[in-house]
Amino acid sequence: MIPLRSPQEAMRPTAVALGSFDGLHQGHRRVIAAVAAAPTPGLVPTVVSFWPHPRELLYGEPRLRLDLPGEKLALLEPYGIRQLVLVPFTRQLSLLSPEAFIEQVLVGELQAREVAVGENFRFGHDRSGDTTSLRQIGERHGLRVLVSSMLWDGSERISSSRIRRALAAGAIDEANRLLERPYRFSGRVVRGRGLGRQLSWPTANLQVDGRKFLPQEGVYAAWVRTTAPTLGGEALQACGQPMAAVMNLGPQPTVDPLAPSAVEVHLLDREIELVGRDLEVEPLQLLRHQQRFAGLEELSRQIGVDAAQARLLLKRGSAGGVGVAQTPADESSDPPQQQNS
Repeated sequence: MIPLRSPQEAMRPTAVALGSFDGLHQGHRRVIAAVAAAPTPGLVPTVVSFWPHPRELLYGEPRLRLDLPGEKLALLEPYGIRQLVLVPFTRQLSLLSPEAFIEQVLVGELQAREVAVGENFRFGHDRSGDTTSLRQIGERHGLRVLVSSMLWDGSERISSSRIRRALAAGAIDEANRLLERPYRFSGRVVRGRGLGRQLSWPTANLQVDGRKFLPQEGVYAAWVRTTAPTLGGEALQACGQPMAAVMNLGPQPTVDPLAPSAVEVHLLDREIELVGRDLEVEPLQLLRHQQRFAGLEELSRQIGVDAAQARLLLKRGSAGGVGVAQTPADESSDPPQQQNS
């Protein structure tokens, strides 16, 4: 696993791919390849991003992430990147002119000799710097600048915003197609109130990092794996076989309408104690939206239908695949003897 470092801890001198790279889609990978695919000898291929996102600090806009920093470490390693450097975005940094940013951060702290960006890259106070000024200022400092053009998919460019829109609509297939990998999130199983067990459908209740972008609320067929934290801290690595599951993401309108939104996972046909374990969830397809039922008996019957749909769907697909288009017909099923909390 590559290291996550501050600018002061970074290995130097560097060849820098600069940007947020949230989602690490094909356009991002093109920028990264400029410094990592055939690295210049003596330079450390490095991804540099800001944390928090500038708009969070400057405008108070919450920015949920497709990939948290720890998740990004595992994603970046196969592309030849040797370190991820997070530059703390402060008000003081936001006031730097484009030239001061290059002098102090890129050339000064990171000892950058090469920098790769996308063609829409902006930097410096009030976003006054662009790729033209980056080239001009970089030339004075012996900094080689590499600019990658944007990638288009049909009439719309490939972007992190487009992936978020797909997830917000519950379109997991479309999000996976744009990511070119399965969308996943992780969380730790905490002990719940046992409401699922009362319905004979016990669930693992996940505590998910509040900075993670989650899909539309609803019930999903999903793959679940147990994970283990790496020595570096928050990065997680899958260490178990994928397990078929049905996931509820959102509130509990029938059981407890006032309860906050939650992530609950019911493993299909397995009985495992999961409290305290870290799980990685890979939603495969939205089965239905949230709805309120007349009572617990009707809710339990619907969960049986959800479980049957999920079983059929997961048999057709495999964990780590990109998309299964068909939706199975409704079937009922008896709840298995199962699981944990």
